[in-house]
Amino acid sequence: QVQLVESGGGLVQPGGSLRLSCAASGSIFSINNMAWYRQASGKQRESVASITSGGSTNYADAVKGRFTTSRDNAKNTVWLQMDSLKPEDTAVYYCNADVRLLNGRVYRYWGQGTQVTVSS
Repeated sequence: QVQLVESGGGLVQPGGSLRLSCAASGSIFSINNMAWYRQASGKQRESVASITSGGSTNYADAVKGRFTTSRDNAKNTVWLQMDSLKPEDTAVYYCNADVRLLNGRVYRYWGQGTQVTVSS
């Protein structure tokens, strides 16, 4: 079993910053792609950012230039640095990871989600 634990969500003012973390634990051999999604109330889930095991990143147009994702393969951890936050960034943020288990099989796991609220 593999678990992804998220932390770092909270309430921030417009223009502020927040850093989310997502740490994977369990019978992990390696982690391939890791990614962030978000879902605002009443809206569909959308992709936010992704990062490969080698550090290559992709971002949604809505967050490009404001958000940065990074990872530490030794710690099996990915971060999402969110700067210049806007009210429309308010959502529950989820991480996921494509994990290669010690038995050689690959599965996609999801974090529990963390609430980010941007408000005056």
